[in-house]
Amino acid sequence: MNLQEQFQQAQLDSKNLSERPDNMTLLKMYALFKQASSGDASGERPGFTDMVGRAKYDAWAALKGNSTEQAQQQYVDLIEELKG
Repeated sequence: MNLQEQFQQAQLDSKNLSERPDNMTLLKMYALFKQASSGDASGERPGFTDMVGRAKYDAWAALKGNSTEQAQQQYVDLIEELKG
């Protein structure tokens, strides 16, 4: 199975985890997914009143410079860790 297939399988597996991850882990999952699927963060940073959107954007922006492959591998590894 190549990395793209593993990434797609990890996306499916993330929906069937036995326990809901904590918020920080969910934020990391979101950021890795966005970096893997969209590249570096783009667009405007959400305003002060959108705290959730702002946290998501900041987590994604922190991964700036990571390649698609790096983000995909980190996402796959994180989901495998959460499954086990």
